Amino acid sequence: MLAAGLVSPNIEWSQILPLLILLGGACALMLFGTLIPGWNRTSSATVAVATGLAAVVASAIKWNDLYYVKGSTFIVNAVSVDRFSVLATITLCGALVLGVLLMSIHHDPLNGDKLESYVLLLTSTLGGVVMVSANDLIVLFLGLEVLSLSLYLLTASDRRRPESQEAGLKYFVLGGFASAFFLYGIALVYGITSSTSISGIRTDLSTNISVTTNDVMLLVGIGLLMVGLAFKVSAVPFQVWTPDVYEGAPSPVTAFMASAGKVAAFGAALRILLVGLERRVDDWRPIVFVLAVLTVFVGSIMAVVQTNVKRMLSYSSISHAGFMLIGVEAAAHFSGNGLASTMTYLVIYTVIVMGSFAVVISVAGNSDSATTLEDFKGLGKRRPAVALAFSALLFAQAGVPFTAGFIAKFGVIKSAVDVNSYAIAIAAMVAAVIGAYVYLRIVVSMWLEDSSNTDELVVSPLATLVLTLSVAFTLVIGFFPDILLNAVELVCGVADTGAIRDEFLRIRDTVLLKFLCGS
Repeated sequence: MLAAGLVSPNIEWSQILPLLILLGGACALMLFGTLIPGWNRTSSATVAVATGLAAVVASAIKWNDLYYVKGSTFIVNAVSVDRFSVLATITLCGALVLGVLLMSIHHDPLNGDKLESYVLLLTSTLGGVVMVSANDLIVLFLGLEVLSLSLYLLTASDRRRPESQEAGLKYFVLGGFASAFFLYGIALVYGITSSTSISGIRTDLSTNISVTTNDVMLLVGIGLLMVGLAFKVSAVPFQVWTPDVYEGAPSPVTAFMASAGKVAAFGAALRILLVGLERRVDDWRPIVFVLAVLTVFVGSIMAVVQTNVKRMLSYSSISHAGFMLIGVEAAAHFSGNGLASTMTYLVIYTVIVMGSFAVVISVAGNSDSATTLEDFKGLGKRRPAVALAFSALLFAQAGVPFTAGFIAKFGVIKSAVDVNSYAIAIAAMVAAVIGAYVYLRIVVSMWLEDSSNTDELVVSPLATLVLTLSVAFTLVIGFFPDILLNAVELVCGVADTGAIRDEFLRIRDTVLLKFLCGS
């Protein structure tokens, strides 16, 4: 009798096909690894890569379906399938494929089989896809926990290194606090709006007049939500976990955390802030402003004083998060190209950081023991091709023209200028100059300093593949930004990235003309 009275929601399975593929791949991998005799890590990596590519294909098909429409919500309005979520899903699955390739070359036999690591990479990507697609705060929180729990385990997966165990514990404890803040924020916002639906919250805040008591509770709820999100994006002052966790975690995990983790966190933050809390933009925009300025400066300055390349890149990731927050602040004005520049930055940074860590893994080895600047000295003489590729990626992170990194930084700074946020744009340019010293320091160590290590550096073919794809992407997008910006236009509006593209093309053509003419 009771079961007969229950009404189940109508689930459009085709709309969540990438999620189903990732979930099916994780389950199949665990099943095959358990039941098939002789199953090895090569087979595990193959299944994981195939799953990621299948999810990319499914997302690409959905992207084509959404070419003339903006998207819609499904499963009782809990999941939003639109161009924004599809582009973020493609980026996450791309990070998954590159992360699996890096994980497959980072294998210590003393750690046993890596089956569980590949499964956790799949589940963490699954959680990230849920986060960027969620139209309900409860669903988003579930995705956040799936992502976080998987990353906690991946961080501590190197059982032979105490640093990995310590990093996993720190990440777990601090991440638990951040999740609690986020959940309390959901509870307070629900108490005011009587809804956990992001679109429902927007409707309630647009139609109801708030009183003083309710307004205070709502502001506290918004603040707690932002604390949880700021922790996930490594924004200052919630970045204290990042350097130790990034350094202690296995290098492939660090690369995946720095890329996919940021895509998921920023995707969720953009949807919550720009859609759900649009009517309270004057309350949260100043907070984003302060977070962005603090993050770009702290990340850049602290990276300068480091001597460990992994810690340098960890503080660099904090600085990059600050630049992305500048794009969020610009998007909060609901004019210009803030959203487009942030999405462009996320896609570009995901590829660049994967290529950078392919070099770190090759130099550091499976034990992650050789990650200091001393270990990178003389790399230009030992493996000039690798050093040249790494230099290109470092210049891209510094924002040197004719690299994809220049497109990313130019875009967020121009988006800030377009909405008259001159102070934050100036802060970004100053921080970019400070941060450039970090990357040049590594380049100088590779090319101009000699190393006492004369052993031949062996670079795995898979590491070479990841590095080649990253450098090719960086240079192609650097010279032909239309390839990426045209896709972002569909997400953010036809005119949103046009200003960025036209301005960059003008700069590119002017520089090339002067170079060819010798003046």
